[in-house]
Amino acid sequence: MNRSAKLSLFDFTMIVVSLVIGMGIFRTPVNVANAVPSSFVFFAAWLAGGVIALCGALTYAEIGSRMPVTGAYYKIFSYCYHPSIAFAVNCIILISNAASLAGVALIGAEYITKVIFPGTVNTQTTEVIIAVISIVIFYGVNLAGLKMSARTQNVLTIIKISMILLLILPLFFSTSHPAPLLDHPVLNPTLREYLKAFGIGLVAVSFTYGGYQQTINFGAEVSRPDKNIPRGIFIGIFIIISLYLTINYAYIKVIGFENMKGAKGIAAIMASYVFGDAAGKILSILLFLSVLAYVNVLLMSNPRVMFAMSEDGVLPKLFSKKTVARDVLITALTSFAAMSVLIVFWAKEFDEILSFTIFLDCIGMALSAGSIFILRKRKVRPEQTEIYQMKLYPLLPVIFISAYTFVAISILVDKPLTALTGLGVLAVFIIIYFFTRKTPKGNRPALVS
Repeated sequence: MNRSAKLSLFDFTMIVVSLVIGMGIFRTPVNVANAVPSSFVFFAAWLAGGVIALCGALTYAEIGSRMPVTGAYYKIFSYCYHPSIAFAVNCIILISNAASLAGVALIGAEYITKVIFPGTVNTQTTEVIIAVISIVIFYGVNLAGLKMSARTQNVLTIIKISMILLLILPLFFSTSHPAPLLDHPVLNPTLREYLKAFGIGLVAVSFTYGGYQQTINFGAEVSRPDKNIPRGIFIGIFIIISLYLTINYAYIKVIGFENMKGAKGIAAIMASYVFGDAAGKILSILLFLSVLAYVNVLLMSNPRVMFAMSEDGVLPKLFSKKTVARDVLITALTSFAAMSVLIVFWAKEFDEILSFTIFLDCIGMALSAGSIFILRKRKVRPEQTEIYQMKLYPLLPVIFISAYTFVAISILVDKPLTALTGLGVLAVFIIIYFFTRKTPKGNRPALVS
């Protein structure tokens, strides 16, 4: 690829921020508040999520630095584990990412529907239509090529960060306190109940913090990947942690912990509470624009995984097809967009897909992060290139893997059918691999794209 066409540190940092900050922060605090017994546990879950994200970000920074190739999130599985695991896990990750995109598009539609169609009787149908239109529009943007989608991403990410900063403003304008910051529940839960609530809360927190692991898919398309990949991830995650903790403090101060439970459109509620109904409507429109950044970046990232799988022979060669003019992965992009649209029609509501998405993510996150132990043992690194090596190894990846194992167990306890369905999907893809793929003996996937 031409050096001038590669992503700069700023481009890459904006992609990191966009991969993580979708519409989750404007919706999932309600889920966390419903799950936990007090605002103390509420903040503990968000702080723990930030620490886990930082551990994971630094782990993936080293993985991406050691394997700076297009579609690295697939290739690390193929290189470190059996190809059947690479195929199965990456298939469920693609489904999970498409579900995440669909869920976030539905959240954005929840906000904008109230503004465009107030008093609509069948709001669910309207929200589904708006979510699908959002996906189709940015499918078109990505057809225009990587640099066009990256420039669009920069603009939308700046809008998104601006929206979060606007939501922090009520901290300085609001003089009322509908609920104390550290309220206490009427009942005194046992330690086991606290752990269960904390784990369930982390499900929604994990969704809100997740996404940064996909940055390693851009390893071959980032200028000076040995320096810019870890820098972009570290800067991006630091920005995200700071914004998340501050905005949740604003939610609690302005709306109140108890009032958040069962609320819908909490960002618009907070803006209306402080600045009036007109401000709430304006913010809903801007929040809808910000969701488009997340839709766009997932449409940028995931087709590159499908491209890598195609190059390795586990998907048909058709998925590696690129357009001549703009180097667009046309088949992979179209397939992922279509998958997201189908999930929108299937799910219809965000809460229906949250636990399923996170359980699938837990499998992929734990295994992909675990690859760092194998990469280090085999001393994998690009020749004549400086690489990033995390400090506090192996503590950071151990914390990260343990945390996602805890979240998976929490889902299994709370929603066993959802967890078993996820495991069943994984098993089905492994079986499909062995029925459709003949793996040449003695060949290990190459580390170059």
